[in-house]
Amino acid sequence: MIRFDCLSLFPEMLSGFVSYSVMSRAVQNGLVQIFLYNIRDWATDRWHVTDDSPFGGGSGMVMKPEPIFAAVEELASADSVVIFPCPDGEVMTTKLAKILSNEKHLIFLSGHYEGVDERVREALVDIEISIGDYVLTNGTLPSAVLIDAIVRQIPGVLGGENSLAQDSFSDGLLSFPQYTRPAEFRGMTVPDVLLSGNHGEIARWRQTQRLLRTKKRRPDLVDK
Repeated sequence: MIRFDCLSLFPEMLSGFVSYSVMSRAVQNGLVQIFLYNIRDWATDRWHVTDDSPFGGGSGMVMKPEPIFAAVEELASADSVVIFPCPDGEVMTTKLAKILSNEKHLIFLSGHYEGVDERVREALVDIEISIGDYVLTNGTLPSAVLIDAIVRQIPGVLGGENSLAQDSFSDGLLSFPQYTRPAEFRGMTVPDVLLSGNHGEIARWRQTQRLLRTKKRRPDLVDK
């Protein structure tokens, strides 16, 4: 079983995420544990302050190191990996998700404001991960995205053993087009091969579609 500890100033943003669908079933089936924590609980002043003005001036606020160090040091063990979602981190991939799904304990530290004191990143964080070349208000939603990507790699979470194999990026290519009933809708029809019952032809068609779609939409993947 893998344990996820999520540190955030807004843990309630994750409450719904862990309470429904695949994530909820993974918890109920004993495949994962997910705990949500408010970083303010480790602030020791009267007002539970977690941010301050940046040295050197500038706009915005920076998250203070003291509450974060206290929180991580209380939760961490020898098996823990501390993950910090941030725009300048390593880009998340299926390969990285698979690697992290084999860990025993992942601690997600969600930043806010103008980020966290650099000493947090230097001393506490093991992996910095980006979910894309853009910036969000805080790291709570990126934490949810990363957790979802990791949890679905855990055996038994998705049920069907072939589900992951059909995913985009599972082997470096995008996924193939999917269709369901009705076979004709508003003049648009399902490709005949999918109605043929010939599984060999269907497999070949799907692989061809994966190559064509990847070449058109993500030629950089084809080059790799």
